[in-house]
Amino acid sequence: MDVDVVVIGGGAMGSAAAWQLSLKGKSVRLFEQFDEGHRLGASHGATRNFNTAYPEDDYLSLVSEARNLWDALAEETGIPLLDLVGLANHGNVARLREVRSAHELRGIDSYFISAKEAQDRWQGMAFRGDVLFVPEAGRVRAADALRALRASAEAHGARFEYSTPVRDIRVLGEDRAVVVTDTQEITAQRVVITVGAWTSKLIGSRVHLPRLVVTQEQPAHFTAIDGSLSWPSFNHAPDPGEPRDDYWYSPVYGMLTPGEGIKAGWHGVGPVMDPDARTFTAEPVLFEALLRYVREWLPGVDAESAAPISCTYTSTENEDFVLDRFGPLVVGAGFSGHGFKFTPAIGRVLADLADGVGAPRRFLASGRSQHPPA
Repeated sequence: MDVDVVVIGGGAMGSAAAWQLSLKGKSVRLFEQFDEGHRLGASHGATRNFNTAYPEDDYLSLVSEARNLWDALAEETGIPLLDLVGLANHGNVARLREVRSAHELRGIDSYFISAKEAQDRWQGMAFRGDVLFVPEAGRVRAADALRALRASAEAHGARFEYSTPVRDIRVLGEDRAVVVTDTQEITAQRVVITVGAWTSKLIGSRVHLPRLVVTQEQPAHFTAIDGSLSWPSFNHAPDPGEPRDDYWYSPVYGMLTPGEGIKAGWHGVGPVMDPDARTFTAEPVLFEALLRYVREWLPGVDAESAAPISCTYTSTENEDFVLDRFGPLVVGAGFSGHGFKFTPAIGRVLADLADGVGAPRRFLASGRSQHPPA
């Protein structure tokens, strides 16, 4: 063997897998087809929401582990990674009550406040009903997270190679595969595949995966009118049966991105797109609906200041992740626009799969859960 493990894909999940594998003492080579810090996938940008508002036990276990691992990585590298400004969840209160009950069972700190109290606290936002606030939540510094994951992985012996597309994977047995690039062939016991929107293109015919749909999502940054206002991160779901929400395409998520503005976007409803044929242009109808949302629900920003940004989602039908092993191939895919908060824990799961330890049934390619996460 040339190395124990090859990781294909140097975004958040691949970097986290390389990090966790290197901590286990494995020899690791990571290949990323684009330059470091590229903006063509799902991992770029300054911030992501860090939210624990899930009622499902598998997700609560994973996000609790991720919190500890984010803290450990920040301490090791000296790079701050979490801004725990809190996260306000509102809309669909029945669903939020399920979340609160799950939090009580696990001792996660969260509590309801009235719409009036929320309005007084966060004057740049509007509220209709009770708000579930999670104080130990907020945002992940996404770009810094990639830098920290690489720094720790390389400190423990991993080797990252950018601008190195993988052209082929030849499976030679249960514990042996060859990864082919333009200039080399590397033999490894395991190959971890975390290539996001390119998953089906690279391995779609080799393993049986659930359907993965790639969409181009087009959130935007907006300028705050009053720079002194306090901004939590937020998730906002439409209220079931509420005609005033009929123009919504999905729940809305958002956060303050320091230096860029208030980010807001629809979730997983962008146009289906070939990742190699991106337009990077906001779909006009979706974009106008987002501006309407901002005018109605974010009075603290200038809706006309919208600066669209572009990323990809690779989604499963029920938004559950795919974390599974097929012979020497370990696959992490289908993070469905809500995976980044879990990144270090997903890296641990992928490293365990490489070692023969199974993932929770919810995340296996077969036996898929039918209940989408929050």
